[in-house]
Amino acid sequence: MDTIAHHTPSYTTRRGELETYFDRTAVDAWARLTTDAPVSKIRATVRAGRDEMRAHLLSRLPADLSGRRILDAGCGTGAFSVEAARRGADVVAIDLSAKLVSIAAERLPRDLGKGSITFGVGDMLDAGFGRFDHVVAMDSLIYHPASDVVRCLKSLSDRTTASILFTFAPRTAMIAAMYGVGKLFPRADRSPAIVPLAAADLSRRIAHEPTLSNWHIADTRRITRGFYISQAMELACR
Repeated sequence: MDTIAHHTPSYTTRRGELETYFDRTAVDAWARLTTDAPVSKIRATVRAGRDEMRAHLLSRLPADLSGRRILDAGCGTGAFSVEAARRGADVVAIDLSAKLVSIAAERLPRDLGKGSITFGVGDMLDAGFGRFDHVVAMDSLIYHPASDVVRCLKSLSDRTTASILFTFAPRTAMIAAMYGVGKLFPRADRSPAIVPLAAADLSRRIAHEPTLSNWHIADTRRITRGFYISQAMELACR
């Protein structure tokens, strides 16, 4: 993959940490979390929250996605990609973790209807993956500070024509007390620290970013299910 010139040191460092975490440390736990297998009460709330968030993001896309090209940025084990493909979308499903992408490919249903999924391992900001109608980044930007989140949105907007849907960890008293959702998990499979962001500050940064002047915040929704706390934001092209 090509190197993205505007990657910051913090983005590049965190990207490497996440690749190591999901490929070497937590792949089994995440593979189990994304099935119906029994999990702890804490992980059960995370599973329920992720399911609700995925449903919300899907609800913000057209019911018929035939002919639409979608980037699933940070596809994990592929649940979102499958649902989008079943609506007719041509999905490019990308993740830093080769092992999670392998699991997603193994779980791929035989019949996706008119849609399709192309899996890839790499950085969601790589322009080599092409242009898209919609980009969805569910819980894949939650490890980055606001400045890097905005830089990612700028990069994605250059090759997106309709909407960018992403999530971030909202700055709340509960998250501050937990020092990131990752601390709820055993030390052996704890993720790199999530970076809580103030929704108002992130919105202000987006509104004042000149390269995003053709985009506006069309929707935002916070989902809290036990130990899962995440906020969706939709940028729509004017």
